[in-house]
Amino acid sequence: MNDIEPTELQADMAPDHFVRGLKDAVPIMLGFVPFALVLGAQAVQKGFSSAEVALMTGLNFGGGSEFAALALWTSPPQIALIVAVALLVNSRHLLMGAAFAPLMRGLSRRKAFLVLFFMCDESWAMGLDDARRNRTALNTRYFFGVAIGLYSSWIVFSTVGAVVGPVLGDVTRYGFDMAFPAVFLFMLAGMWRGVAASRPWLVSLVVAGAPHLFMPGAWYVPAGALSGVLSAYLLARPE
Repeated sequence: MNDIEPTELQADMAPDHFVRGLKDAVPIMLGFVPFALVLGAQAVQKGFSSAEVALMTGLNFGGGSEFAALALWTSPPQIALIVAVALLVNSRHLLMGAAFAPLMRGLSRRKAFLVLFFMCDESWAMGLDDARRNRTALNTRYFFGVAIGLYSSWIVFSTVGAVVGPVLGDVTRYGFDMAFPAVFLFMLAGMWRGVAASRPWLVSLVVAGAPHLFMPGAWYVPAGALSGVLSAYLLARPE
C-alpha cells in the first residue's frame, strides 16, 4: 500500500470508468438475484410489506445483517437483540473502512460518506483491487459504477421477492438459499492469502459452530465475530 498515491483524487476521470465498474459488477448483480428473492420472500413471511422490504434493504444495504435480523424477528420484535446482532455482523465494515481510508485522502467529506454508505463486501473488494492493480487512489467513478449497480439490484430483487413470495411459497425449496453461502465462499477464495492469513477464519468458524449446534438463539453470531477479531489481533505480526 505504500506505493499508492492516495492524495491523487480521481474525480476528473473519464466517464467510461463508471461504465467499466457497472460492467464488472454484472456477474455479482446476477448472483445477488436468488438470495435477494429469498430475503424478500422471507421478510413477507415475517409480516413485512414490500415497501418495508425496499426501505430496509435501501437504508441498511447489508445482506448478512438483514438475514440475521429476519431470523431473529418475532412479534413483538426484540429490538435490542436484533440491533446488537446487526452491529456485530456489520462490524467488519470497520476494518473495510480502515483499509479504504488511505485511498480516500483528498475526497470531500460528502463524497467520502457516500463511498462508505454504498460500500459492501463486493464493492469494497472490487474498488480496492482496482486501486491496487492501477497503483492509484480510489477510482470513485469505477467504485460508484460497481456500487450503484449492486445497490440497485439488491433493492429491486428483494422487493420483487417480497411481491412474488406469497405466490411462490417457501422459495428455499428451489435451492435459492444456497446463493448466499456460494457467493460468500467465492469471496473468501478471492481473499485467500495463504494458510497463515486464514487462521482467524478457522478460529471464527470453530467458535461459532459450537454455540450454533448446542445453544438456542443467535449466540453463534457474536461468538464467531468476536473470536475472529480477537484471533486476528493476537495472530497479527508487526511489519
